[in-house]
Amino acid sequence: MAVDAARIEQFRKMAGDDPKNELAHFSLGRALLDANQPAEAAKSLQRVIALNPNLSKAYQLLAQAQLAQNQKDLATETLRNGATKAHQRGDLMPKSEMLRMLLDLGVTMPELESKQEAVSLGEGQVQCSRCGQVKPKMANAPFSNAQGKLIHNNVCGDCWREWIGMGTKVINELRLPLSDPQAQRVFDQHMLEFLNLQGK
Repeated sequence: MAVDAARIEQFRKMAGDDPKNELAHFSLGRALLDANQPAEAAKSLQRVIALNPNLSKAYQLLAQAQLAQNQKDLATETLRNGATKAHQRGDLMPKSEMLRMLLDLGVTMPELESKQEAVSLGEGQVQCSRCGQVKPKMANAPFSNAQGKLIHNNVCGDCWREWIGMGTKVINELRLPLSDPQAQRVFDQHMLEFLNLQGK
């Protein structure tokens, strides 16, 4: 579809302009996967993991790209690594999906079935969904809605400031008019992916 091709070119340009922009590589990989180009998608998603090994959703999409190329052994290794990373970070939805995909491949990981021990957080602390570290909570939620509360309870100030810079790039590169509800949804999706908050 022409729309898919335009999206792919937008993300390809973002990734080319800023090779360290993990979000651009992630978006490009996902768009290529949607467009049934798994070999190209896999390259972008491998780049994401090299830039940010904490982005557990990238392992899931990479495994999908590998399975689409009949690379069962590679996909199994990717899913094992991804499920372990998601388990360590408490990313329940990607973990569950990757364990389900492993089960379909005849692989079980019983050591990940037990509930992860909760990290002990002090007053005013948060275990950041993006960097995985325990850090001071932001003084205030960035928005007054439920999404703002989600970010306040799961993201450290350092990673939120990093997103503000990245968010500006997303708006400029994708030419998003945030007064348009559809553009706002695209922006929010990028934000949640960057902060590793999908499914929380």
